[in-house]
Amino acid sequence: MELGIGIGWRPEIADAVEELPGVDWVEVVAENICPGHLPAALTRLRSRGTRIIPHGVSLGLGGADRPSQQRLADLAERATALGAPLVTEHIAFVRAGGVLTASPQLEAGHLLPVPRTWDALKVLCENVRIAQDSLPVPLALENIAALISWPDEELTEGQFLAELVDRTGVGLLIDVANLHTNHVNRGEHPVKALDELPVEAIAYVHVAGGIERDGIWHDTHAHPVTQPVLDILSALRDRVTPPGVLLERDDDFPPAQELAAELTAIRTTVGAGTAPAGRGTGANEPGGAHPQERGGADPGARERLALGQAALLSALVAGTPTPEGFDSRRLRVQSRALAAKRADVVAKVAPELPEILGRGYRDAFLAYAKSRPMQSGYRRDALDFAEQLLIAGRPEDETARRLLTRWWEERAAPHPPRRATRLVRAARAALTRR
Repeated sequence: MELGIGIGWRPEIADAVEELPGVDWVEVVAENICPGHLPAALTRLRSRGTRIIPHGVSLGLGGADRPSQQRLADLAERATALGAPLVTEHIAFVRAGGVLTASPQLEAGHLLPVPRTWDALKVLCENVRIAQDSLPVPLALENIAALISWPDEELTEGQFLAELVDRTGVGLLIDVANLHTNHVNRGEHPVKALDELPVEAIAYVHVAGGIERDGIWHDTHAHPVTQPVLDILSALRDRVTPPGVLLERDDDFPPAQELAAELTAIRTTVGAGTAPAGRGTGANEPGGAHPQERGGADPGARERLALGQAALLSALVAGTPTPEGFDSRRLRVQSRALAAKRADVVAKVAPELPEILGRGYRDAFLAYAKSRPMQSGYRRDALDFAEQLLIAGRPEDETARRLLTRWWEERAAPHPPRRATRLVRAARAALTRR
């Protein structure tokens, strides 16, 4: 399936996307749209024949639990509403804990790497098959960027992806910016990964920008695409002609002419070189999975993976000790990045909070995040943050506190927490922190 050159659709650049020349298709974050109330700009694009592909971020197919049937149903509904030829997700885990570990479930609010072990592969393959059976169109999975590495990994990234495709027939969404990120942060050479990849399974490719700070590459999607990323795209193009290439931008959106220039650079890179005669088949032409590999993962594999992921996520968001074998410095960097992203996303889903709290919003939220791991989505997180401020008698400014109380009241309950409730909850929170 030929897609061509595309761009990630975001509300902030909706008008620009409609006017950009040479945009053959767009990708939308699946969780950010409502099938019954599509944005008018997306509806116009679809009426013009522009393909729209939903890109999920919350399934957590690399997690120890089986994928949620409700989340799968939601993704299927969006694919149908958009008339999408395929859907995409990530090879990652986004939550941990729960029944398998007899501990509270924690949400990362971010894509975290799966250990490249045979246990994790078995669990991932079973989860992928469950997803494939639940979706109305083919599925392709994206390699993620990571700051941290799991100890005692048994496979390289290319080997892990090759085994996944061989056992499930799933398509691949290869993010060349993520290959660059993993090169800088984890010493994994992108050319080696490309050599090991089953390039015939590529459905399409992501290209995005980032920035390096203190020797660590941050995959921000808020900076221009760099030449090293385009070089990896060129190296991929020398191996296969990708069916589609998409520019991602999620923040600090530049003027339309700068987006157009980046699309031109991508188009030029894809058009250069001499790709072999074989082309990526895309996710709608899966390879054959081995029949003997169709069985599910054994319970022991899920339990071992669950314990490892829960320990890692707890260290990242709840301040528990660094699990054995992990780089504690890298975990601190990742932990700060997760808290910062959490603050940014809550500010987007509940923009009234930074308006009410002003310059104090970010410091207050980061202080809250240190002792309050996210256990549901970002909207619930916003409500919990506001409630904790009110319990503590904050903000100190009476007008701001009144506005915050009204905001919380309108969204969470008919009445704000009373004094007795505040004292009980404050005591409970103090006990939990010990």
